[in-house]
Parts: sequence; C-alpha cells; structure tokens
Amino acid sequence: MNIALEVCANSVESAIAAEKGGATRIELCDNLHEGGTTPSYGQIKVTLNKINIPVHVLLRPRTGDFLYSDAEYEVMKENLKMAAELGAHAIVTGMLHPNGTIDKVRCKELVKMAKDAGMKATFHRAFDLCADMFQALEEIIEMGYDCILTSGSKTTAIEGASKIAQLIQKANGRICVMPGGGVSEYNVNDLVHFTGATEIHSSARKIRKTGMLYMNENILLGRSVGKDYDIDETDAGRVRSIIEKANEPYPLLKDTQGQYEA
Repeated sequence: MNIALEVCANSVESAIAAEKGGATRIELCDNLHEGGTTPSYGQIKVTLNKINIPVHVLLRPRTGDFLYSDAEYEVMKENLKMAAELGAHAIVTGMLHPNGTIDKVRCKELVKMAKDAGMKATFHRAFDLCADMFQALEEIIEMGYDCILTSGSKTTAIEGASKIAQLIQKANGRICVMPGGGVSEYNVNDLVHFTGATEIHSSARKIRKTGMLYMNENILLGRSVGKDYDIDETDAGRVRSIIEKANEPYPLLKDTQGQYEA
C-alpha cells in the first residue's frame, strides 16, 4: 500500500519543494508558527500556477481558538469563494461552539459551498479540541467532509497514536483519518504501522539560511537576533525521506527462538 503524504506548505517555495519531493498534495497556509491562517490571494494564485498537485486552502481567519464571530465567518465564506475562483481543489476548516461541540450549521454550509464549487473539504485540528472526538467523527462524516486531520487529541500524532488508531477503526473507510502533528522521518514508520493510516500530514520543514549580507542586530522582529532573517520552509529532501520511511516494511521482530518474523 502506498502511503500518501500531504504537506502543510507555508509559502509558494514550500509548495514547489513539496511537489519536488513527491508529496501527493499540499495544504496551503500562512503563519504556520501560530497554527496557520488563510494564505493570501497572491499566494494561492501563484502556487496553483507553479505546481501540478492538488492545493487545499486553509480557511482560518485568525490564530487562537475556533470560536468565530459573525464577521469572521463572513471572512471565511469570502475566502472560500476566492479559493474556488482561483481553482483550489479543497478547503481545510473547522468551527466549534464554546462547549467543545462542532458548529454544525456553519460547517455544513461551508462544506456545501465547497462541494457546489467542485472542491473537497477537510476538517482540521479543531477536531482535537472537541469534547467528544467519537461523536465529532460521526458528525463530520454526516456533514460530508472527506478527511479529518488529527493528532489524536494530543500535541503530537505519536502521543495520540492510540486514539488515532481507534478513530481509523471506527471510521471504517467512511472518511480518511489523517495523522498530523510532529510527523517526521524519524517516527512516521511507527505511526503508520501502529495506527493503520493510509495518509499522513507533515510540514517537512527545514531552516534555510538568509542570503542577506547586512543584518541589523540591534532589532528583534520575532525570533531572536540574527534568526529573524532565516526562512522556515518545506525541504524536498525531507519530503522524500518521510515518504520513503512511511512506505518501508515495519522492522522485523525476533521471536524467542531467535528467528525473525514480521
């Protein structure tokens, strides 16, 4: 079985690297260090022009929680229309009520808008903030989503692997349950074989050193002195490595007679 990799790309350059490394598709976003927000019109348009794999656009108007005002919801709908007009292949979104249940009315409307425009829909890691993940699973399926991105209600997918395995079993092919969160070439083989996942999600990022010769070390813009100039983006080599590791046979185990068995 081929394990598919969706790369969370934070720029056009990241999207190009993802395709070069063999990714199946990308989730395009901005502000990845803060959990991701909706990319700009220009970023979506240029990305779609530069790569040939499907582009899924994150619909998240701000960082923070997933409890949105009426005005923020209007922004999400307008961004969905923009993504559809530009030719995006899917939306990635999710909204919750204060009690940790899914805002089904608004989510269902976004899914309908997406489907009417010929796009698919993924429910993102707002799923991990739901009070009851198994109830949420059924509601997301009922609303018509195609995929759920989850870390199993933990910070990383490896930590939540047991819950992810349960979700995949309960979904029983009715929807794709895709592990994401801290997925790397170092843990993906274990994750795939423990959960039974057929699709995985990773940013596969690497720091690219700045080409700037002059740097003002008297100002701090975000990270730390000097590092403000560095670029954090998807690396094609890491993408290839994650895919290779995900599709490797699971390491053989020794039985009590000293023989090897799968």
